Amino acid sequence: MAVSALEADGKAVPVDKEGFLVDLADWSPTVAAALAQREGLSLTPAHEEVLTVLRQFYAQFQLSPATRPLVKYVAAQLGPDKGNSAYLNHLFKGTPAKLAAKLAGLPKPANCI
Repeated sequence: MAVSALEADGKAVPVDKEGFLVDLADWSPTVAAALAQREGLSLTPAHEEVLTVLRQFYAQFQLSPATRPLVKYVAAQLGPDKGNSAYLNHLFKGTPAKLAAKLAGLPKPANCI
């Protein structure tokens, strides 16, 4: 696996060739912002809210959700206004499960290409 580094929190944080963290323990809000910047995004409170919910999902189930479970879980936690595909696609450039997992410092969802 090819590894490169992301500069965040004053140190080099290893990421794989797709930009996912090599060590999930390296995640912090600053690392999330640096990952987002690499993707051409600036994190807003709306992004951060979804990332927090996604990290809760991972803590509960030990996996990164695909899009459908992500939408359902966000709806359950934040309500139907935020737990829908249109909202999540808008926030995460059309790839909410993959991009949100990356920004949340989680592994790539198993069924994402």
